[in-house]
Amino acid sequence: MYIAAFIYKPGEIDEEFKRLSAVIDEVAASVPGFLGAESWRSPDGSMSNASYYWQDQEALRTFASHPRHLEAKRQYRKWYAGYHVVVSKVERVYGDRSFDHITRSSEAEKKGRSIDRPNDPRAEARSI
Repeated sequence: MYIAAFIYKPGEIDEEFKRLSAVIDEVAASVPGFLGAESWRSPDGSMSNASYYWQDQEALRTFASHPRHLEAKRQYRKWYAGYHVVVSKVERVYGDRSFDHITRSSEAEKKGRSIDRPNDPRAEARSI
């Protein structure tokens, strides 16, 4: 499993941005190997993070090279005061299973990517 975290400083948000953002989410969801997405915003609103979860690098590359995604990348200066992308390979996930998460999705578990060990007291120590 891979995560592509798009971290950005929001600029002017207009209707075109909202439309293109919705299109990007649709494109991501249409790519085989897309597992899900989640977004976060800093408490003061100065930074945002849109994280996309992928089954493998091929799925991530398919999304990254999609024409609509490339169109959005060309226009980023209209809406962002800056951005940073972090692509990470998920090596381990853990937790108490009190809520569902993308990394524990049935698709991820089918692929053997979810490696929670809630009954293993060493899991927390290994994951830190």
